[in-house]
Amino acid sequence: MKGFADNIEKLTEENDSFRHVLYTGQNIQLVLMTLQPGEEIGEEVHEDRDQFFRFELGSGEVRIDGVANQVKADDGVIVPAGAMHNVVNTGPEPLRLYTIYGPPEHLDGTIHKTKADADASHEHFDGRTTE
Repeated sequence: MKGFADNIEKLTEENDSFRHVLYTGQNIQLVLMTLQPGEEIGEEVHEDRDQFFRFELGSGEVRIDGVANQVKADDGVIVPAGAMHNVVNTGPEPLRLYTIYGPPEHLDGTIHKTKADADASHEHFDGRTTE
C-alpha cells in the first residue's frame, strides 16, 4: 500500500468542487470541500463518526449543537460523533477546506461539483477503499 502523500494546502486551495474525496482508508477518509459565498453544507449528524475540519482560505461559521464558532484560514475544528453540525460560508470569497472523517462517510472517489449534485446523491461509504 502506498497511502496518501501530497501538498494538502495546495490541493485544497485549488479545489473548485463542493466535495472531492481524495483518499479512503478502512478507518479514515480525506475530503476536499469548497463552499461558495452564502453556501452551507447543511445541518447533519454523524452518529458513528468523528469529523475534523481544516480551513485554508475564506471565512465562515461552524455550528456544533447550537454553538456558533467563527472560522478562518488556518483554523481547525473537531465535531464529535452524534453532534448536530453545519458549516456556513459567511465571507465574500469561497471557503476552502478539507475534512477528515473517521470512519469514512462517502464512496471512494466521489466528486460533487456543486452542492446541488451532493444533495441529489444519496451515496455512503460501501467498504471499498482507495487501495
